[in-house]
Amino acid sequence: MTTEPAVADIEDLFRSPQYAQQPRLVHPTTTPVRPTRQSKRLAKQFQRNVPINKADEDVQRKELYHNFDAAADAHLLTEADAVREAARCLKCADAPCQKACPTAVDVKAFLTSLQNRNIYGAAQMILSANPCGYTTGTLCMTSELCASACNLSHTAAGPIPISKLQQFVLHYYAQMQVSPRVVPHVRAGHYYPTPPKRIALIGAGPASLACATFLARLGGTDTSYVCDVYEQRATVGGLGQWEIPQFRLAQAAVQWEWQQVQQLPGVTVHTHQGLGKDFTVTSLLSQQNYNAVFLGIGKPQPQRLRDVFHEMGPAQGYYDSHQFLEAASRQSKGMPPSNGANAADLESKQEEDPEELILHGRVLVLGGGDVAIDCARTAYRLGASRVTLCLRRNTTHFRATEEQVTAAMSEQVDVLPYALPKQVLFSESNPGKIRALELYKTEQDEHGKYAIDDDQFVRVKCDYVVSAFGSQADPALAQALQPVAYNKWNEISVNDATGQTVDDPRVFAGGDCVGSDTQVAATNDGKVAAWGIHCFLQNMSPENTEIPAALPSYTTEIDNVDISVTICGVKFPNPFGLASAPPTTSCEMIARAFAQGWGFAVTKTFTNDASQITNVSPRIFSPLQGAAKDRHYQEGFINIELISEKTAEYWCNGIRELKRRFPDRVVVASIMSSFEKDSWQEITRMACEAGSDMIEMNLSCPHGMHEKGMGLALGVYPDKVRSACSWVVEASTIPVFAKLTPNVTDITVIAQAAREGGVDGVTAINTVSGLTGFHTDASPGRWGVGHDAANKGMTYGGLCGNTVRPLAFRAISAIAKKIPGIPLMATGGIDSADVAVQMMYAGAPLMQICSAVMNQDYTIIHDLVSGLKSTLYMRGRKHLQEWMHGMPPIHEQDLEVRPKFGPLEMERRQLASESRQVKIIVKPLDTFGECKEEYGQMFNGKPLMVEDLVGKGLEHIKTFTELNNREQVVAYVDPDLCLNCGKCYSTCNDNGYQAITFDPDTHVPVVDNDKCTGCGMCESICPALPAITLQNRVGYKEPTRNKKDL
Repeated sequence: MTTEPAVADIEDLFRSPQYAQQPRLVHPTTTPVRPTRQSKRLAKQFQRNVPINKADEDVQRKELYHNFDAAADAHLLTEADAVREAARCLKCADAPCQKACPTAVDVKAFLTSLQNRNIYGAAQMILSANPCGYTTGTLCMTSELCASACNLSHTAAGPIPISKLQQFVLHYYAQMQVSPRVVPHVRAGHYYPTPPKRIALIGAGPASLACATFLARLGGTDTSYVCDVYEQRATVGGLGQWEIPQFRLAQAAVQWEWQQVQQLPGVTVHTHQGLGKDFTVTSLLSQQNYNAVFLGIGKPQPQRLRDVFHEMGPAQGYYDSHQFLEAASRQSKGMPPSNGANAADLESKQEEDPEELILHGRVLVLGGGDVAIDCARTAYRLGASRVTLCLRRNTTHFRATEEQVTAAMSEQVDVLPYALPKQVLFSESNPGKIRALELYKTEQDEHGKYAIDDDQFVRVKCDYVVSAFGSQADPALAQALQPVAYNKWNEISVNDATGQTVDDPRVFAGGDCVGSDTQVAATNDGKVAAWGIHCFLQNMSPENTEIPAALPSYTTEIDNVDISVTICGVKFPNPFGLASAPPTTSCEMIARAFAQGWGFAVTKTFTNDASQITNVSPRIFSPLQGAAKDRHYQEGFINIELISEKTAEYWCNGIRELKRRFPDRVVVASIMSSFEKDSWQEITRMACEAGSDMIEMNLSCPHGMHEKGMGLALGVYPDKVRSACSWVVEASTIPVFAKLTPNVTDITVIAQAAREGGVDGVTAINTVSGLTGFHTDASPGRWGVGHDAANKGMTYGGLCGNTVRPLAFRAISAIAKKIPGIPLMATGGIDSADVAVQMMYAGAPLMQICSAVMNQDYTIIHDLVSGLKSTLYMRGRKHLQEWMHGMPPIHEQDLEVRPKFGPLEMERRQLASESRQVKIIVKPLDTFGECKEEYGQMFNGKPLMVEDLVGKGLEHIKTFTELNNREQVVAYVDPDLCLNCGKCYSTCNDNGYQAITFDPDTHVPVVDNDKCTGCGMCESICPALPAITLQNRVGYKEPTRNKKDL
């Protein structure tokens, strides 16, 4: 005989460990008491920012040994973090961040595209201005550049991490394997000669890469410029390849950038060709007949204190920064030994591997710049037990950037300020080996100058010394550089505006040799020199204001994708247009939008008698209340704006002018009238005679106009809609669309009535009727209308933007299913190409946009167009067809394991350290090969077109009874990606099926498959996607229908 389970006492439930983790449920009127010692123990147990490489109880942890994976400051952001940070951007007018960027990257535009997961659009904006965007995105110290100018710098959240976002974009864009192209360029005043002009570029660093890239773009499809890049080493990349270690800059980034430039016509790289050994500047100009030469050489000679370290080298434990970092780069990147002048016979631990450098003991690094910090951080990875950075100045006067100093401190690099080397002390037990370094104490006077105090010095024990006092030009190259000479600073003097040397107009220079000390500055030098070379070879004056300095942008085969749409015999250059709303308030505004690239525009709705239209103010509000109203990326607006206050005559004259100036753009006249045949037909004939391409009947304005017998006063009644549409169609000579309201029970009934009235198509949806709410004192929410606080009023307005997007999806798909083949224009929450594609799947080939422009400006059209083109392109590429919403599938993304709590994090790091191989060699990438042919084989037919997408999603929209309730899913929480916040546990516990347990010590949630019903709530609220995924359940779980739980 089966007995019923005992009913639990309600108090027992709250004593369960399941509830004990929610203390407010246990003791809602009390506060816990906890000893301080216990609090400290708990704080350590749940510490998230566990220090790296820090000694613990006199035991030095070598967490960084052999770890040449990306350091914490070079880690790739997750997709969610990247999109979230991009969305934080204010999209400022005349963006200061762009002004602070040496290469003038359009930060606002690339963050707009990234925010919408348009990887190609973002990459195009970056690479158009900066061909070295991948490496500079990894290395750029933006605290002194773009981020320093960010208008969010003063906020608690801080500036946008622009360089990290740039790195994220180009990391994934590189995986798309898209070939760059050049296009014909026709600009007034530009003469492209035949045969092509030849340019020699010496050095294969970022300056030469940028110069060659822009010259190739300027040369166009006719290859008017032939660029030969000469590099003395075996591979290209400059310091980024040879002296910046792998943990700071991945070899793949450097190689990909050079792969891109070598795919451009006319660019050839010649390795093992050194200046002074195989050629000189004079021989290139006179014997090899180059028309111009670009010097992108570095400063290969290290500066050293000759009196202190005279005739010392690796055998004694002394390295200069070039030797040290090159050895580390070779080992971490698997490169062959350099054949340059700085190759050294480095210390070896194992006889079978003479190139391996392994350190034992203490390392002193002399210097306070970025290179010195690179050396210090690298020393830990090569085995050093302790690393000390010796500065001539105070710690407040680091020459290194803020990011580098912070990274060094986090890795436990010690700092010894006010110190300058005096003499080296050698070991008695191991003759010839450094055992200590004596350093003078320096003092800073009242004028800020530093001087040696001979009476004070300090002795520091060490096993190795790395000198990182900077670099200088190689005096041995002076002869080979003629007719160019070094100035008194051992640099090459150039015209800042053109990069042209002062010694010879045929020679240009950039990068280290002219004093630019960062990767991004060198890149910009090459960019400037490309324009200067172009002007020189075309006999143009760089100061000619009639031909402003402007270089061709980055283009690929994606830009050739056809996104035109033909509806009702009217061809739209692209499917993106402005809705009848504030963005089309005037004809001048529409003209500016067309100039930006919009495919069509719907005029602000006008009527026969504009005198009856007078707006109130204010009339456009954010529906958000309280602190949320400060959100700059709003979910939408609610407005009580009426139709246009301008006359029908104004609009008709404006339409004529718009069609004269932009004949290939589509102008849709939006008209409205009361339920009077003559009135509708009069304004219809005016719109047709003005040259409109289409007419849109506004039957749906939900506020103000319906009180005048217009808009919604007609649009909710099928009979009136049918009649009004038939009147307009009768009078019109152009296609007619009816704009429908969602404020009805069934929008398909209204659509059917409009179709029966003869319209060619419909637009859906107009705004949704809503109210802004109230303030705490019961006054109208947001602002209200009127001056007198006691009499302020508000009314029901129209809600638009992302908030109404699901309603728009439903309306469009329902109409498409009810009336197959009817042309549709979609509007309502379209803010990206990704959403536009979804609207196309729902059945609409044309998009009307309003709120996204109100949130930013007309320039979002670049993101929309490039995003749609790249989506259509990817659907035609075999290896990109699995990409969803602009990103590769989860299993192809480079996801980092999220740090855990205190002891668990230490355990994770220990396991990671033990799993590393003893060798520090990373497998090098394959050679570049014939990239164009390889990529051509991967192309799977032609890219899709818009018409291929329209309605493709309708087959998946079914009735509820048609859905398969036998095929279920269960939630899975990935412990490596989980943030351990417990939100999934809380929501499942109080809203669902109590299917998630939450470990009180590790805070790792675990799903009980027997209890999980696959509702998806946990995945929907997870802040760390893709930590939670829904996986197919094996078998079928019966619903729990009558189980007693109390």
